[in-house]
Amino acid sequence: MSGALTAPAKFFREVRAEVAKVTWPSRKETLVTTGLVLGMAVLAAIFFFVADQVFGIGVRALFGIGR
Repeated sequence: MSGALTAPAKFFREVRAEVAKVTWPSRKETLVTTGLVLGMAVLAAIFFFVADQVFGIGVRALFGIGR
């Protein structure tokens, strides 16, 4: 029974030891990475918007819709 009571304490000690080994990014690295992710999301949104418009025009021309 005492093993069951000490297991959570051991677990949290091990977790704390592992977290201490983590190399956390600096504020600058975090901001740069966030900016790049947002920029790529905007570029992807623009690309898919343009592709959707082109396909829409093609489908309307193919089926004669909107004349």
